[in-house]
Amino acid sequence: MPPELPARAEVVVIGGGVVGTSAAFHLAEAGVDVLLLERDELASGSTSRAAGGVRAQFSDPVNIALGQRSLAAFERFAQRPGGEIDLKQCGYLFLLDSEDDVADFQRGVALQNELGVPSRLLDVAEACAMSPFVNSDGLLAAAFSPRDGHCTPEAVVAGYAAGARAHGAVIRRHCPVTGIDVLDGAITGVRTASGVVRTETVICAAGAWSAAIGELVGVTLPVRPLRRQVLVSEPVPDLPADLPFTIDFGTTFYFHDEGDGLLMGMSDPDEEYGFRLERSDAWLGRFSEVVAHRAPRLAEVGIAHGWAGLYEMTPDHNAVVGESAAVSRFLYATGFSGHGFLQGPAIGEVLRDLVLGHTPVVDVSALDVARFADQRPRPERNCV
Repeated sequence: MPPELPARAEVVVIGGGVVGTSAAFHLAEAGVDVLLLERDELASGSTSRAAGGVRAQFSDPVNIALGQRSLAAFERFAQRPGGEIDLKQCGYLFLLDSEDDVADFQRGVALQNELGVPSRLLDVAEACAMSPFVNSDGLLAAAFSPRDGHCTPEAVVAGYAAGARAHGAVIRRHCPVTGIDVLDGAITGVRTASGVVRTETVICAAGAWSAAIGELVGVTLPVRPLRRQVLVSEPVPDLPADLPFTIDFGTTFYFHDEGDGLLMGMSDPDEEYGFRLERSDAWLGRFSEVVAHRAPRLAEVGIAHGWAGLYEMTPDHNAVVGESAAVSRFLYATGFSGHGFLQGPAIGEVLRDLVLGHTPVVDVSALDVARFADQRPRPERNCV
């Protein structure tokens, strides 16, 4: 039976991942009448397939600020909105094997420090002591911030959804959006398989599927889906309790503890854009070679299971966040290119402020989608 919908809502949020549920929570907490629509289950898109990393080690000051504010929210999550998210602040460790990367990270750490992030550069011996599975061959330096870490994405979504409902938000699952009505440049309603909801404000938080939502109102959101695959190992002997989230920056190979095993992944340069979610073995040869070189002890550990998810990529690997200049009250927060989960708490606050006409807690004006039309891309360096 189709879910029952309210006849009207002040704000309709499209997408039930971390960005959508965070926006719904912060808006409902502020007294706004919110309806969140999710075509499947909450967190069933990219959020549930994320590696769970949270950090503020970025090269762009906006991303640093969003990461910092989100880290503070993750640290206080048990109190607001409530719920256990298994936050482990073991730090992020970036391993660097080229002079150019070392120079870039030196500049990045200086900027992060100016903005209050406790990151620092390490020598190779320090890095290998922190992450003892690492083979030092070819490494020149590393960057580390102790406040970074990882937590459970589904738990974060569940917490925000529960908090949003407690403040009066309505959440409807299995309710795909089929159209958005616009009259004279202003939104008048949202159409679904279960009926029409009258509204003047829509937030697109549909992740990798955002381009199709933008098309419903004639707004181009340059977001394309790119499959990324994740593996979880069998139990690892002598797994350190304080193992940092370790990233071999030159290859993008990464790992962090997951129970008594390791969660591992790496980008595939041969991957093509598309909505494929099935697992493939085509990348495993390259992955195995990298593991054998950078963390040879892990090459002998068996794989227990894995999954595939979608990055929502933009041309400059930076999110698009803002409000359309062409369609009144069409807001968007998407294209995070792998950083949506970790920035979700702060982005929810930003969207609340934009809806209410307040000065956002973080100035995201540089992330407006108009930057692409104006030839003002804003590349993020610290991507994996």
